[in-house]
Amino acid sequence: MTMKLLTTTACCACLATPVLADDHAFVLATYADIAAAAYGDSLTTAQMLQSAVDDFIAVPTAEGLETAKAAWLSARVPYQQTEVYRFGNPIVDDWEGKVNAWPLDEGLIDYVSAEGSAPVESYTENPAAGLNVIANPIFTLSGGKIDATEITPALLRDTIHEAGGAEANVATGYHAIEFLLWGQDIGAYDASAGQRPWTDYAADDACTNGNCDRRAAYLKAATDLLVGDLEFMAAAWVDGGDARASVMADDDGVQRILTGMGSLSYGEQAGERMQLGLLLNDPEEEHSCFSDNTHNDHFYDALGIRNVYNGAYVGIDGAVTSGASLRDLVAAADPSVADSLGAALDRTQIDMTNLKVAAEGGLKYDMMLDPANDAGGALVQAAIDGLVAQTRQIERAAAALGVAEVAIEGSDSLDDPDAVFE
Repeated sequence: MTMKLLTTTACCACLATPVLADDHAFVLATYADIAAAAYGDSLTTAQMLQSAVDDFIAVPTAEGLETAKAAWLSARVPYQQTEVYRFGNPIVDDWEGKVNAWPLDEGLIDYVSAEGSAPVESYTENPAAGLNVIANPIFTLSGGKIDATEITPALLRDTIHEAGGAEANVATGYHAIEFLLWGQDIGAYDASAGQRPWTDYAADDACTNGNCDRRAAYLKAATDLLVGDLEFMAAAWVDGGDARASVMADDDGVQRILTGMGSLSYGEQAGERMQLGLLLNDPEEEHSCFSDNTHNDHFYDALGIRNVYNGAYVGIDGAVTSGASLRDLVAAADPSVADSLGAALDRTQIDMTNLKVAAEGGLKYDMMLDPANDAGGALVQAAIDGLVAQTRQIERAAAALGVAEVAIEGSDSLDDPDAVFE
């Protein structure tokens, strides 16, 4: 069904302050302010997750695990709205793999089932895919003997994460934590998420699947790393921070905004995160496959793009960060183009809302990828089409502003679908 957007996301355009066409500095300041607010919220919610994890591993209970899961889900809301900053800002793009890398070969971290999303045959492509750090205090990795008797943040970051240059060796970040909280989502095309029992963290004889103390140590180390990484990025966007200074000193700063909006819209979200999974009908291509939270990932990614264009962000406490916007600049150059891009972003958000409502009503995202589920596939495709359409409008906005080149990332799934099956 079609659902109207919430007021807080529908009226963002009215919150921006009109500016003159040459007042780029004010627009860049708003862009940096929104980043500071959203990364600040990401840090705050990660600290809440850290507290919930600490409480859970201190006294493992079923209720404690559910509290930690709820904190993880809440932490994703502000973070996904920051992804629009990735492609136009090298400081973010170079850092992002530490916190949001996916998909991951979860057998690197813990026990897995052959029925899950890390098939044994994948081990030939990535020998570490079945390493199971939690079960093995001593192991060989990339030709070297590793002493993992103590699982620490340094071990995860410096030794295991992306070991051997394999991108699937994801040892840190949101999705490693997600796997440790939910476990594998075994059932393809069904409504179930991961079903990890709380007793995977229990003490002594109550411990299931072995190594509960090491599993708790890994969960704590990964969560502490996430908080530290977000402390770094939140500080980078406040006054005096490196990311903010870089944007404000850039004569082509508006190009950064357009690059981030276009690349996330097209190559990353429409292509790699959505069209690829739909083409392959592969639930392993879900962004948050363990928790079945992918619909929210897509919704808030799209909202982040819209926030930046309209120059407004609604924080976790309801506070609004707003100011001179890219929309103001485009409107000064060509009002019809500004309105067309605004309408395209609104349309995409409605499509994402329809997808979100369906998922929360029981039609989970992996069920939408089922080749037999025409209605689910249509919901995903509508959102993809909206993202592609808004990208075309972003390109029109760049032309209206006289921006010579916006390097929007592509994706074979959109540009050369046959290549996906080769």
